[in-house]
Amino acid sequence: MALWRRSVRALRHLHTAAGRILWSHAAEESDLPSSTVQALSWGRGGSGQLGGGKEETRLYPSPVATLRLPPDFRLAPVQGHLPFPPGESADDAKVEVGVSCGLFHSALLVDGRFWIWGKGDGGRLGFGDEDTVFVPTLNPNLEGVRSIALGGIHSTSLTRSGEVFTWGYGGFGALGHSVYHRELLPRVVKGSWEENIKHLATSGAHTAAITETGKLFTWGRDQGDGRLGLGSGGGPGEAGSFSIPSKVNALPVPVTAVSCGGFFTMALTSEGQIWNWGANSNYELGRGNNVSDWRPQPIPSLKDTRVIQIASGGYHSLALTDDGKVLSWGHGGHGQLGHPSVQNQKVPLVIGALDHEHIVHIACGGSTSAAVTDKGKLYMWGNARDCQLGVPGLPEFQKLPVEVKFLMEDEELEYPSCKTLKTGIMLSCRRNKFGGRENK
Repeated sequence: MALWRRSVRALRHLHTAAGRILWSHAAEESDLPSSTVQALSWGRGGSGQLGGGKEETRLYPSPVATLRLPPDFRLAPVQGHLPFPPGESADDAKVEVGVSCGLFHSALLVDGRFWIWGKGDGGRLGFGDEDTVFVPTLNPNLEGVRSIALGGIHSTSLTRSGEVFTWGYGGFGALGHSVYHRELLPRVVKGSWEENIKHLATSGAHTAAITETGKLFTWGRDQGDGRLGLGSGGGPGEAGSFSIPSKVNALPVPVTAVSCGGFFTMALTSEGQIWNWGANSNYELGRGNNVSDWRPQPIPSLKDTRVIQIASGGYHSLALTDDGKVLSWGHGGHGQLGHPSVQNQKVPLVIGALDHEHIVHIACGGSTSAAVTDKGKLYMWGNARDCQLGVPGLPEFQKLPVEVKFLMEDEELEYPSCKTLKTGIMLSCRRNKFGGRENK
């Protein structure tokens, strides 16, 4: 689990005790105000994915690094989120920051470059080897990065020029390189698209990319559940995989954002309509039945609802509406739906426990969920076995959203306070398992 928090101060007032300073903008020697952004992590870190320099479990959100950013910095594109703010392009000269969590590795993106750390098996860190790294370390092998999305044992990134790079374990066609071996360094994906890619998402072993005109391409593991949207029965590779990007011709509308779940996929149009497909044994598709379907279809009950962000877990989903409400559906056995019951939810249902808040950002782990309010408060719920909710003393399954409090180790860093996500917090949860079916 990783998160940003921010306070705006003159740099001469900043204490380095808030976390190792990884990046500073050019004005650091001046008296101009800067945005001090702190990355925090918590949960189980047995493979170094928390970035604290050792194997550990963090009960509370704790600092990983501090960034000194210009006041007008913005967040990098987020998986499953409609573009924000409207009208800005990748060519705008603003510093972008982002964060992503894989199964056992994490990454932090700043101004086109990224720091990465955690378990190195399969080459998922992109350093040219398979060594584990316990602290955020700059990867020198790829620059000009616009967004980064970490999977199970692989990693993906989208550059400012619209190219997709992948690296790590290539089993199940996860890398999109027509091969199934590992890649220790970032390698460009040669898809059949004829235009730039503008949006990228990945999960355990499948990936989705959207072109500038809204065409969707997918690749990776299918296993016959239809998560790639390319037909029934899966592809020619191992576990029904497709090792090269293929256009989802069955999707009849252009899409703007996409999110990859454990065994299903969701896409979002610019008008805010959700289309999804894939495994559905736990009602992941929100259609009211549990019949898996490779064919993209809209969710009937959300026909008149405008959604601005979608997030996918292992077997459940969240949707954020334009009026700040959060809906959930799918598997609820770990409390990840945020309702009083742990029963599976057949169709999207508003999380009533968040009705008093205006939510601006959502995220899913394999069996956890999270939401950030317009005031900068963080709520989490779901599986708490590994302290991944950041609140000690919770039951194993936390059914209702609970607010995460932050320990104030530095008086100059305040509680998060923001009017929009752009100036506040960005959250990433650990992604889903990479391989076959897992215990929910």
